[in-house]
Amino acid sequence: MRRLVRRQPRSDDEVNWAPASRTIDYRVMDEVDAVINLSGASISRIPWTPGYRKVLRQSRIDTTRTLTEAMNMARTPPRVFISASAVGFYGDRPGERLTEVSSAGEGFLCDLVAEWEQAATLVPKATRVVQARSAAVIGAGGGALTPLALFTRLGLATRFGTGGQHWSWISRHDEAAALIHLLRSPLSGPVNLVGPVPATFDRVAASIAREARRWYLLRAPEWVVRLLLGEAGQHLLLDSAKVIPTRLAADGFAWAQPRIEDAVAAAFSERRARA
Repeated sequence: MRRLVRRQPRSDDEVNWAPASRTIDYRVMDEVDAVINLSGASISRIPWTPGYRKVLRQSRIDTTRTLTEAMNMARTPPRVFISASAVGFYGDRPGERLTEVSSAGEGFLCDLVAEWEQAATLVPKATRVVQARSAAVIGAGGGALTPLALFTRLGLATRFGTGGQHWSWISRHDEAAALIHLLRSPLSGPVNLVGPVPATFDRVAASIAREARRWYLLRAPEWVVRLLLGEAGQHLLLDSAKVIPTRLAADGFAWAQPRIEDAVAAAFSERRARA
């Protein structure tokens, strides 16, 4: 296994690269069977100023193109390229059942994800490409749970909008297991990495409040979220997308934590064990 790092390598399994300047030793691609690209600046950092929008784009598009260009220069390119993507592709689609064949939504995040996925296709013909459309990851330490759990512990658990918007999620365990599954699977193209049981924001927040033993009473109307957080607030908190993992399920993947309650309970249990 080789790890790409932006700093000076500290061990033989590390290789330096500089995706911002599209710099990489393409020969590393001759040494590996598969490449997993999970790079991308956090969309949870707000506001999305023009400058940060540029960072969001470059951290995804330039990184992906650096990898695909290196693959095309290799004598024996990797057989598999799993490139991170996101359920933000679908946008705000209340009332729809969204699968991998559903069209892209509208807005900055939808356009960004679509361009990101397109960049991943520029690989040698022999390389199988998977665009892993991941939901918000629920796990101990980092991911979507951290800010929500913090606010809940402070007694500030809040219903954003109606709370009835579908909020896609996946446990950290199942996210990692799904990526490993896709390395061995014949699947190519977009694959939704989400929990098999859709959940509303109310259900997610209530699960966190129950594990944190706190109330879930505060409310923030949609207009307040949009006023304070702009388009980022709309995409991150108010968009409703009932995303279904059709292809992953049909390929035989088994979720260890199929419900949001399972994922939140496992994350809190791990946090307590670390304390």
